[in-house]
Amino acid sequence: MDDGRIQEHPILGQYTKGKIVSFTFDGKPMQGCEGEPIAMALHAAGVMVHRYTAKKHTPRGIFCAIGRCTDCVMVVDGVPNVRTCMEPLREGMNVQTQIGVSTSGEEMQA
Repeated sequence: MDDGRIQEHPILGQYTKGKIVSFTFDGKPMQGCEGEPIAMALHAAGVMVHRYTAKKHTPRGIFCAIGRCTDCVMVVDGVPNVRTCMEPLREGMNVQTQIGVSTSGEEMQA
């Protein structure tokens, strides 16, 4: 199976393909496998940018893929700063590109 999906995750373990589910990314309908990390579904669909830095608007995407950095954080179902490399994909999720990283949400936009 060579569809861009990580076959073995250093934290989450062996990848087992779940059923196909629908979700939206920045308003566009997409599909992925239930239970896989959101970042994996996005990567398989060719999406490499997950957020932009607040000051310089520099694109960021998957970097560590183990939940230690903040490069893959996105707004998921209205919740900012979700580490998409660790968050499992579920039917109907609304995933949005994030601007900046903030606990207050003041500097963020989607």
